[in-house]
Amino acid sequence: MLLTIDVGNTNIVAGIWEGDTLTHNWRIHTVAKKTEDEYAVVFRSLFQDGGINPRNIEKACLSSVVPSLSDPMIAMVQRITGRKAVVVGPEIYPSLPIGVVNPYEVGADLVADAMAAWDKCRGACVVVDFGTALTFTVIDAKGTMYGVAIAPGLGTAVNALSRDTAQLPFVQLAPPPQPFGKNTVQAIQAGVVYGFTGL
Repeated sequence: MLLTIDVGNTNIVAGIWEGDTLTHNWRIHTVAKKTEDEYAVVFRSLFQDGGINPRNIEKACLSSVVPSLSDPMIAMVQRITGRKAVVVGPEIYPSLPIGVVNPYEVGADLVADAMAAWDKCRGACVVVDFGTALTFTVIDAKGTMYGVAIAPGLGTAVNALSRDTAQLPFVQLAPPPQPFGKNTVQAIQAGVVYGFTGL
């Protein structure tokens, strides 16, 4: 049994794998100030609810783009599973079958995405990750990360419009009835949805 944890800026996504099968998965809100103890309570509760004995977890892998949570999450995994997590980071990149450009700059999430895509495709591809940031990672035919483009994620863009302007409201992210809005809500939805479609 393998535990995987992806600590993102908005959500922490965790899963339990039995071989190639994802048997359980959870998504919880990222709170950068939570402690190891608090996350231990959350994960114990998730495991209990899923009927999982954490001591039956044989391996763990952690990817984090939130530096303040990396050490607490590593400690939490060790504490409740008794296993030391493999951490996706520059130290393990040389052992991966993909080439990582700028290993001390590229996010662990992008490397994990690239590794999964290479494992599935074994050829040139573009990996798109819709998160707090919208990322496009290009992998060449030899398995090297050629480069990355980063844009604000759709939710980030919508939130920024309402937060950083005086009169634009927060809107639900949904496709509008036509490409040009007839009111402010539709106009924002059209700009974000159709604007990002062009990316």
